[in-house]
Amino acid sequence: MEPGDHVVLCGISIPHHQRLKGHSDADVGLHALTDALLGTIGAGDIGSHFPPSDPQWRGASSDRFLQHALELVRNAGGMITNLDVSLICEAPKIGPHRDTMRARIAEIAGVESFRVSVKATTNEGIGFVGREEGIAAIATATAVFMPTGANGDAD
Repeated sequence: MEPGDHVVLCGISIPHHQRLKGHSDADVGLHALTDALLGTIGAGDIGSHFPPSDPQWRGASSDRFLQHALELVRNAGGMITNLDVSLICEAPKIGPHRDTMRARIAEIAGVESFRVSVKATTNEGIGFVGREEGIAAIATATAVFMPTGANGDAD
C-alpha cells in the first residue's frame, strides 16, 4: 500500500486513505480472476502475458488483463460458468461495494451476474493484510469446454 485516495478492486474505485502499489492499477481482485481463467487452459499467469517490466502496462486498467484471459478461454472453446473471488483485507469494507463489483465483473466477462461471486474476509489483524499493508485475493474460475473429436469437430 502507498499513500492515495482510493483502491481499485474488482473493477471499481473505492475511496480509501491508501492505494494498492503496483505496476498496473493493482486491482488484486481482477488479477486473481485473470490468473484463474488462464489456469483453465494452462496458459501461465498474468505476469507471463503482461510482464511488469514492460512499460506499456504501467498504470493499465486490469480489466484489459481480464478481457485478454477471457478471450483466450473462449478461443480455446471454453464457456465461462463461474467466476469467484475472495478478497482478504481489513479495510476498506467490501460489503457496501459487493453488488457493484459483481456487476462490473459480469459486464467485463459478458456473463450473467449470477455466475459471479465476490466474497470478503479479514485476516484478523495477522500478517501484512492484518497490518493493512496490502490486500490479498484468491479466485476460482470454471469453464465448460466442448469435447472435440480427432478431426477437431464436436463429438
